[in-house]
Amino acid sequence: MLAALLLCLTACGTKRYAVQSTPVLPATQTTDSALAAGNGAEADKAGEDAEDSANVHHNLAVKPADQHSWLGYVQHRIDSLCHSVISETSQLGILIYDLTDNQPIYALNPQHRMRPASCMKLVTCITLLDRMSGSQSLCTEVRATGQLADGVLNGDLYLTGDMDPMLSRENLDSLACALRQAGIDSVAGRICELMPPYEVPTYGWGWCWDDDYGPLAAHMVDGAEGILAAWPEALIKAGIRLNTSMMAEVNGQEGETIVAFAIEHPIAQVMEPLLKKSDNIYAECLFHRLAAMSSHKKTARHQAAAVVDSLITRLGLEPKDYLIADGSGLSLYNYVTPELLVTLLNHAQHNEQIRQYLLPCLPIAGVDGTLKKRMTGTRAQGNVLAKTGTVEGVSSLSGYLTAANGHLISFSIINQGIARTRTGHNFQDQVCLILCE
Repeated sequence: MLAALLLCLTACGTKRYAVQSTPVLPATQTTDSALAAGNGAEADKAGEDAEDSANVHHNLAVKPADQHSWLGYVQHRIDSLCHSVISETSQLGILIYDLTDNQPIYALNPQHRMRPASCMKLVTCITLLDRMSGSQSLCTEVRATGQLADGVLNGDLYLTGDMDPMLSRENLDSLACALRQAGIDSVAGRICELMPPYEVPTYGWGWCWDDDYGPLAAHMVDGAEGILAAWPEALIKAGIRLNTSMMAEVNGQEGETIVAFAIEHPIAQVMEPLLKKSDNIYAECLFHRLAAMSSHKKTARHQAAAVVDSLITRLGLEPKDYLIADGSGLSLYNYVTPELLVTLLNHAQHNEQIRQYLLPCLPIAGVDGTLKKRMTGTRAQGNVLAKTGTVEGVSSLSGYLTAANGHLISFSIINQGIARTRTGHNFQDQVCLILCE
C-alpha cells in the first residue's frame, strides 16, 4: 500500500512530491537466543570498546579448558568431529568465539582463505549497516525538467535510483499516476534513464555461465531487468502521451527539476529476504549501494570492494588477505576466512546500529528462512541465528547462538570440497548442537 502524496517546497520554489511505500520492517522472533543477542547484555561484558572486541585476530590462540568442565567437554567433542573422516576428503575452516568472555573457544584453520558462498551476504550487509542506518531507504526517483504548459512537459523525464530490488511495476504505476495528477498529460522531450557514476555489469565477476541469476541492471523491476520497457508502459497506462516510447540512457541531467516523485524502501526491508531467503539479486543491489559510497572511480565491484576493505582495515585485518568479488557469494572468486566473518559478526553485535537491523533478518534454526528445516526438535531450534551458504562443493554457516552455559557465541564454519551439501549441513548442525546441549 502507498501512503498519501507528500508535498514540500525546496528553497528555489520547486515543487517536490514523494510517493513513499509504507515501511514494513521484518518482525523480530522472540526466541531466547534472539532476545539474548538483541539486548546485548552478554556482549556488554565482553568490553566497552567494540572495535577491540571485534578485532579477534590479535588472539586466535585457544586456551584448552579443563577436560572435566563444560567447555573442555565441548572442545573435545568438536575436535573429534573436526578430525573425523570429513577432514580426510575436504577442507574445513572453523572459528567459535565466546562474546561473553571475549575469547575464542575453538579454532581450526581460522585464517585459511575459503569460498564463503552466501555467507558473503553477511559481509555486504554488515558493511552497509556500518555506513548507514537500516531505517534509511533505497530510493527511485522520477524528475521532470523544462517547462509545463497546458499539460505538456516541454522537457525531459529522468528516472534515477539506488538499484532498489524491491521496485515493482506497481511502484512505477504509482510514480506515473503521480506525474499525471501533477498536471503532466504529455511529454514532448525524452524519457531518460539516469545512469549511476559507475559501471553496472550484466553479471557478477566470477559468476558461472550456468548460474540462473541476472542479468543485473542499474534499475531493476521486480528484481529483474526491464525498466526500459516497464517505465514507458507505466506512463502510457497512466494516460501520459509520449513523444517516444524509447528510453535513452544518459549520464547527466540537463535542465532544472520542476517536479519530482520518489518511491522508497527501507534497507531493513530489503535485507529480510536477502538474508532469510538468501536472495542473490537483492544482495547485489546492496553491493552496488556500497559502490555509490566509494570515492574510487572504477567499476562497481572495485568501488564496493574498496568500502568493504575500509571496514576490514578499521577492524585491524588486512584487505589484501581477502578477495571481495561480489555481494552475494555466487562468485567463485570470493575468498574470505572464518576469522574475517567472526570479526564482522562481533563488530555487528557490539554496534547497536548494525545489530538492531541485522539480527531480525537472520534465519532462525527450525523456524524460518534457509534454516527452517534444520536442527528441528533440538535445543538449537529457535536458538541459532545464522546465515547459510551453498555453492557447488561449498557449504557454510555463520552467525550466533546462546550456548548451554548461557554465553553468547559467534561462529563461522566453512566446509569446502564436499561432494554433497548434506555433508556440510550435518557437520555444521552437529557443531551447533554440541554448543547448545
